[in-house]
Amino acid sequence: MPPMVEFAQAGKDYLVGFPFPRPFVAVAQVSFQIEPGEVFGLVGPNRAGKTTLIKMLLNLCRITRGEVRRFGEPARVRRTLSRVGYMHENQAFPKYLTPLSLLEYYGTLTRLPAAAIQERSYKLVEQVGLADRRQDILARFSKGMVQRLALAQALLNDPDLLVLDEPMEGLDLSARKMLHGIVKERRRQGKSVLLVSHSTHDVDQLCDRIGIMLGGQLAYLGSLAAFKQDPQTKQPRSFEAALHDLYDRSAS
Repeated sequence: MPPMVEFAQAGKDYLVGFPFPRPFVAVAQVSFQIEPGEVFGLVGPNRAGKTTLIKMLLNLCRITRGEVRRFGEPARVRRTLSRVGYMHENQAFPKYLTPLSLLEYYGTLTRLPAAAIQERSYKLVEQVGLADRRQDILARFSKGMVQRLALAQALLNDPDLLVLDEPMEGLDLSARKMLHGIVKERRRQGKSVLLVSHSTHDVDQLCDRIGIMLGGQLAYLGSLAAFKQDPQTKQPRSFEAALHDLYDRSAS
């Protein structure tokens, strides 16, 4: 079985500046894979290139060099997008819709049969804790409730690859516990999750491997256990402490 995701020396440049634009390297030459049944964490400060990597994976921008593949096919092959679920960092759902009508809309976009949309929508709305609000319009929803609905939308097509971009933003403790359970269940099913997060606790609890982006490059790629080992004492330390150490070393 091919990797769910494969970046091979992939990079993206943008032209910036006026009136004499010059190339800006958003992502240099990045290479990594995400295997079936793996929860992969993508970590890094703002403007490190994480969002650009997601856009490259979802074919929302054209790569400048290298190759990006989904399920063994080039990312530009759109048919494989039906196997991906994506939870965006900032939701822009129409506020006049209800949870069920929103899921019906997105289910139609992914070409799910009408019966499957209806069945899965009711189950997912209940799973994310919105069953009692399924007839309310989104204008009445808090940020946390919209995040719950965004998770349901990302799960609607039962994706083989679930991409979560800052999914914990605005969630209370019960919702975070629910999301942890969903991620772990998908791992047990042999499905993959790409988790992009600033939450060191959630990455530490959920991820099998991590990639740490700094300045458009991968500063680390490997297991969490190896990253947390202190290079001098050879003793384990917290993920947050190890991350701060890497940031300090890169800044010096």
